[in-house]
Amino acid sequence: MSAAPIRVFIVDDHPMIRAGLAAMIDGESDLLRVGEAAHGQDAVRLIPAAAPDVVLMDLVMPQMDGVAATAQLRPLLPGTRFIILTSLVDPGEAERAFAAGADGYVLKNASAQELVSVIRSAHTGRRTLAPEVTDALIARRQQRPPGGDLTARERELLALMARGLNNQEIVAELGIAMPTVKFHITNILGKLHADNRTEAVLTALKHKLVPAP
Repeated sequence: MSAAPIRVFIVDDHPMIRAGLAAMIDGESDLLRVGEAAHGQDAVRLIPAAAPDVVLMDLVMPQMDGVAATAQLRPLLPGTRFIILTSLVDPGEAERAFAAGADGYVLKNASAQELVSVIRSAHTGRRTLAPEVTDALIARRQQRPPGGDLTARERELLALMARGLNNQEIVAELGIAMPTVKFHITNILGKLHADNRTEAVLTALKHKLVPAP
């Protein structure tokens, strides 16, 4: 008895790219295309019902980008693997993607066979990072102190975290929605290479990224 095919969902705002990815998946006997979406909001709405094994998620899209969509879907689909597809050799975006729960960060110039291999690897639980992005990550970590890529809003949240405010108190302090607070905190943890809030705050204080409480 043959194994069930790997269920794949495509998210990309360019119809031509979606068509190319669909043709690639349809050409492999062990892959099954179970749906498509043109932007992040559609992805969040459609993917849970499709129950894919692997999602090919475009990074830059209108309305909601691929990282934000992945962050929303990850808690709902713990067994699904999310692969970010992008043209950007950007180590900051790769870190943001992995912090949101992505399992791969792959460039769109990859060949069809390379992408198929990434899908199969992701399905077995292996993470994939484009070699060009790996090189850029290493170079950046050698040059930049922790927190150098934090945005002004992320530093503002980090300062409130250092004061001991919880998420609900941060919502009240800044007047922003809870999902936005959680999204910023995910980004902060990724950029500081921290596993939790306490570690992030300790790193921030050590490198003087926020005022001491």
